Amino acid sequence: MDHEKVAASLAELGNSHRLSVFRFLVKAGHDGASVGDIQKGLGIPASTLSHHLARMAKVGLIWQEKHSRTIVCIPEYGHLENLIGFLQEECCAGVRIAHEPEPL
Repeated sequence: MDHEKVAASLAELGNSHRLSVFRFLVKAGHDGASVGDIQKGLGIPASTLSHHLARMAKVGLIWQEKHSRTIVCIPEYGHLENLIGFLQEECCAGVRIAHEPEPL
């Protein structure tokens, strides 16, 4: 994953509303959640939520499917894994995380 994509994704998750939405969707699982369910669960106004979802979709954090009149938002787990992998490989290289056991 290149630095620009990582930076864009982290910037979007740096907003507290978008982070809450992403956490909600990850907890919802691979089937995602409808926009209405997200709105009810988080109490975010529809127009504001639409704006946040569009930004998250633009950087690849989520994707959306239309099911009749319902829009379902699905977290892009592969993208999340790539972000975590990037941070571990690029930002934590040579640093032992406190909960890891000492090498034998």
